[in-house]
Amino acid sequence: MNLNKLASRYSVTNGSKFRLKDHNPGDTHGVKSKTDTASVLEDLIARTAQLQDLLYAQDQWSVLLVLQAMDAAGKDGLIKHVMSGVNPQGCSVVSFKEPSNEELQHDYLWRSDVRLPERGHIGIFNRSYYEEVLVVRVHPEILRGQKTPASLVTADVWKQRFEDIRGFERHLARSGTVIRKFFLNVSRDEQKRRFLERLEEPRKNWKFSPADVRERGYWPKYMAAYEEMIRETSTPHAPWFVIPADNKWYTRLAVSSVIVQTLEQLKLSYPKVDSGRKRELKAARKALLAE
Repeated sequence: MNLNKLASRYSVTNGSKFRLKDHNPGDTHGVKSKTDTASVLEDLIARTAQLQDLLYAQDQWSVLLVLQAMDAAGKDGLIKHVMSGVNPQGCSVVSFKEPSNEELQHDYLWRSDVRLPERGHIGIFNRSYYEEVLVVRVHPEILRGQKTPASLVTADVWKQRFEDIRGFERHLARSGTVIRKFFLNVSRDEQKRRFLERLEEPRKNWKFSPADVRERGYWPKYMAAYEEMIRETSTPHAPWFVIPADNKWYTRLAVSSVIVQTLEQLKLSYPKVDSGRKRELKAARKALLAE
């Protein structure tokens, strides 16, 4: 399996002609089952851990992974499995919920800005600033509670937000943050199956919220919002990856391949020790041996 081809298969770097209907949520790229890829995924997880160690040691780049999806698309499980081998010291996960009162006192990008990963770290946004052109767009009444001056909420508000987000991501990329964005593309039928599973299995009841069913009623509006979001914010420095999400094992394989490819492209290495530092280390070794 060519993992670079697998990663590029779902990449969108220029969204001008993007259409969501061209992407099959059930695609597995010809792979028939989870067992066929189990060892490959294990290798990818191990490789991610190795590369993350280099990223942390080099302390120059930071990596931001953005996950967006409809409910039950598998974001939480993806994070748990794909990042299972990574040192928690160099990785952070932020799950963005409804904005707090403090967050509403700032612009909508503020709460994401203050949670960006440090240099040498991988940061994962489980939902993100993109909620502002998704759920807020599907439910525009939310805008009224965001304290934005009414005169600024015009017919151009979504176009302006896309401009803001592109500028924000361009700034991050120019500052050394590598951005990879994933839309986990789950079908409506598969979401229904997973919701029913949550209702029927007591150990999964806690995952279910009645609001999830209500939001299903807005499915066409959400798909239109996702399509325009990807079309308007796909760039070479912050590409979207539209990942099939009907088969969780394949979703994890595809996302892992993108993460590994991204980290390998950075040509990471451990910091080199100069001659002065080598002398210090030699002296320290000598002192320890003399004890």
